[in-house]
Amino acid sequence: MSTAVAPARTGQVLADLIPASRVRDVALVVGGAALTGLAAQIAVPVPGSPVPVTGQTFAALLVGTSLGARRGVASLALYALAGLAGLPWFAQGTSGFSVSFGYILGMILASAAVGALARRGADRNVWRTAGAMLVGEAIIYAIGVPYLAYAADLSLSAAVAASLTPFLLGDALKAALAMGLLPSAWKLLKR
Repeated sequence: MSTAVAPARTGQVLADLIPASRVRDVALVVGGAALTGLAAQIAVPVPGSPVPVTGQTFAALLVGTSLGARRGVASLALYALAGLAGLPWFAQGTSGFSVSFGYILGMILASAAVGALARRGADRNVWRTAGAMLVGEAIIYAIGVPYLAYAADLSLSAAVAASLTPFLLGDALKAALAMGLLPSAWKLLKR
């Protein structure tokens, strides 16, 4: 039985380079949910915003990109369901519904989008990775900001000011980190 990594081909994501099995898929889904939960604990409060800066969105996009759409969605759905069931692994050790739950819903959809883009090679070079991360972030905000506006009884412009504008620089840094990590992982695995 060989444990050698097969050469990458179009249509693959990083997780596909691990020999296929149901055990692999379950481990990747659970691991992606756990990574997202751990990254959510890296949280910095933002004055005037009910939403902290976290590592959660970076982890969610990384999970979707590296696992692919199907496993990425399963992983983020598991993360959301476990948090709704009371596991305190949402941002700052919270669980259940909150005004920021829309961002978690957005992360599920974003993981599908970036996973599908990764299957088309969007994670193999810096600029395509940047584009995939921007698509993912846009989806997260497109769901999260209106949800926050509704849940916190804010106007849409107030929700944008409190939960989008202060996060743009941090999200650009997270995208830059992904732009370095994902293509580098592919280059390393091609050797």
